[in-house]
Amino acid sequence: MQILLSPPLVLSLIIASAYAALFNLWQGGSARDLLLYLLACWLGFGIGELAGDLLGLDILMIGQIHVVEGTIGAWLLLLVVRWLRV
Repeated sequence: MQILLSPPLVLSLIIASAYAALFNLWQGGSARDLLLYLLACWLGFGIGELAGDLLGLDILMIGQIHVVEGTIGAWLLLLVVRWLRV
C-alpha cells in the first residue's frame, strides 16, 4: 500500500524540520533534543497553519501554506519546549 502525501504537507514538514535543525544547532543539543524539537516544530507549524487559515490571514503564502503563521507557531512552541526543559 502506497501512502500519498500532499505537496503542501511535505513542504510544511520540510520547513518545520529546517527550523528544528537550526534551533538544535543554535542550542547545541543532542539527537534526543533534535527529536523533541522536531515534534514541537511540526506541531507548532500545524497550529500556526490552522490559526492562519481560521483567521483568514494571507500575509505570506506559498500555495496553500501560511508561512508566517506557521513560522510563528513553530518558533513559539520551540521556545516553550526549550523553556520547560531548563
